[in-house]
Parts: sequence; C-alpha cells; structure tokens
Amino acid sequence: MTAFYIIIVGLIGAWLGYTLASKRKAKLNSYTQNQIREKEERKTKILELFKTQDQIANNDIEKFHGVSDATATNYLDELEKEGKITQHGESRGTYYTKNG
Repeated sequence: MTAFYIIIVGLIGAWLGYTLASKRKAKLNSYTQNQIREKEERKTKILELFKTQDQIANNDIEKFHGVSDATATNYLDELEKEGKITQHGESRGTYYTKNG
C-alpha cells in the first residue's frame, strides 16, 4: 500500500512540475516577444527621426529613447547591418545618415 502512495505522489509531483514549467515557459516566451517588439518599435522611431534631421549621433538616440550608450549603439549597429543607415566616422564625431 505504501508503494501505491509513493507512485501516486510521484505522478502528482511530475504533473505539477510539468504544468508549472509550461506556464513559466509561456511567460518567458511572451516576455521575449515583448522585448523584440519594443526594440523594433524603437528602431522604427529612430528612422523617423531622419524626417527632421539629416544626421543622427549616438547621443541623440540615448536622449530620445532614454537608453544607455551601449543600447543606442546596438540599435544603430542593427540598422546599419540592415542597410537602412550608414555610419560616418569611427570614434568621436561619428554620425549616421539614412540610406535611400
């Protein structure tokens, strides 16, 4: 009889663990999708800045989005790799222009 209870408790524990893990995975996946969507929205807004400015620097992005230097650099690097903007300069005084 004791073995029966151990098996039942083990099955309930496995089911509960699986259920909780599935919910956690869904929550993490949703969080990741939100981050991706937010990043793409910010990159779109950066491109919209070119409607009012001919060139944009990293500091402009930092102030506009309220993000760190590294985050602003990542956004600009991605836009450059996508062929949407061009970098001019290598260090201080570096700015970006929109392609096309």
